Amino acid sequence: MSTSAPLVSSKQNIVIVNTGCANISSVKFAVERLGVKVDVSDDVQVIQKADKVFLPGVGSANAAMASIEVKQLKSCIQSLTQPVLGICLGMQLMVERSEESLVDSTPCLGMIPGEVKRMQVGDLRLPHMGWNTVNPVEQNTLFKGIDAGSYFYFVHSFAVAVGEYTLAQTDYGMPFSAALHKDNFFGVQFHPERSSDAGAALLKNFIEL
Repeated sequence: MSTSAPLVSSKQNIVIVNTGCANISSVKFAVERLGVKVDVSDDVQVIQKADKVFLPGVGSANAAMASIEVKQLKSCIQSLTQPVLGICLGMQLMVERSEESLVDSTPCLGMIPGEVKRMQVGDLRLPHMGWNTVNPVEQNTLFKGIDAGSYFYFVHSFAVAVGEYTLAQTDYGMPFSAALHKDNFFGVQFHPERSSDAGAALLKNFIEL
């Protein structure tokens, strides 16, 4: 598949939420490679006016949620009606709670029902790091034109179980949600910005929703 041509809808207003807990530059560069201008912002008004919103994240859920609270972004993100794509930790923040804390579970944004729990993978090593296959439940949205079994790049030790809102799943000692979808909220556990042609195609599909 070719991902070098600019998007037809490249004049959209695309915003990456600056949560303070993300490697934003890699997501920004990946989208810009598709010929799309991207703004990075933690300004509520800028985010609300966007055509599409990216919610990236790395690190721990409690640190990310604390940063979102400090920046007063929680209600803004929860009330968005345009398509929103959570990436890695950003996807995990979209569900109700995360176990990723030594003290207590962390309340998350709650746009998608579910809970983030530590992966139970037997003798396999955590974090789950590297390339793994992804199998979509349906291919009408994010995975349009992307073959089942395509490889994407993962780095995580916590995951959301496969359930009603699973858009795609992956196995690593256990099945887990590689992508989630409810209403206008989408999330991917992998890093599309680090996933070569398949990742670029997924970003393109999201922007063209």
